[in-house]
Amino acid sequence: MFIHGYSQCGLSFLRQHALADNFRVIIPDLRGHGQSDKPLNVDAYDTSTSWAHDVRAIIDTLTLQNPVLVGWSMGGWVVNDYIRTFGDAEIAGLALVGSSITTGRMLPPAALAARTNNPDVAATAMRGDDLAANLTATAKFVQVCFSTPLSADDLAFMTGFNMLCPPAVRNACRSRNEDYRPSSANMTKPALILWGQHEQLAPAPMGEQAMDAFPNASALIYENSGHAPFWEEADRFNTDLSAFAAQAFSQIQGAAA
Repeated sequence: MFIHGYSQCGLSFLRQHALADNFRVIIPDLRGHGQSDKPLNVDAYDTSTSWAHDVRAIIDTLTLQNPVLVGWSMGGWVVNDYIRTFGDAEIAGLALVGSSITTGRMLPPAALAARTNNPDVAATAMRGDDLAANLTATAKFVQVCFSTPLSADDLAFMTGFNMLCPPAVRNACRSRNEDYRPSSANMTKPALILWGQHEQLAPAPMGEQAMDAFPNASALIYENSGHAPFWEEADRFNTDLSAFAAQAFSQIQGAAA
């Protein structure tokens, strides 16, 4: 199950559709994003409960058995919300892509400074009602997710689906201050931590902190990517994730034998 990031939607993972040749691939739109419902009350977004139960509802509705949860950026927080609430007994493992196990003021100081001091990453106008300023900030935010310039068509496409997320939802999502390290420390299933060498939204200290938190973690760094290695180095990413998923599923099958 691929869980997208802040202001994005399931279309972020178009280059992972090829994985459906070998796996059942689930790519939802998070609440407040894409084509999902968009409640505007802050309490729909500011705690683990809603996010965790959304993931659980997908697992239950689709009768998924021990899925691998793949969270990109804020989607990694949603994965951690699930672990915090339900534990890891009913998943095979998790992968965090350009993500973290702390958020907001709880981030490593160097990472917090990097995110705060880069105006394209902070993207404060994305949370405001001035449409022109919002649109401009959104386009810059989309581009800063990548280490190389997007084509005009890709930038327009991604900016378009980012604009489906209302400013109030963006503001609520960016207001969280979470520390998932206690629940991460209790993980028994494998974790894969991935980030790009040219990352600007989730710099290396965030990935390193996650590596230290999970008991069964491994890391992969993508030398030619920024925040979205699943797009910039899609073939390698798909191969790496397939290998991780196959190993995670085999451990579940071995335990059941």
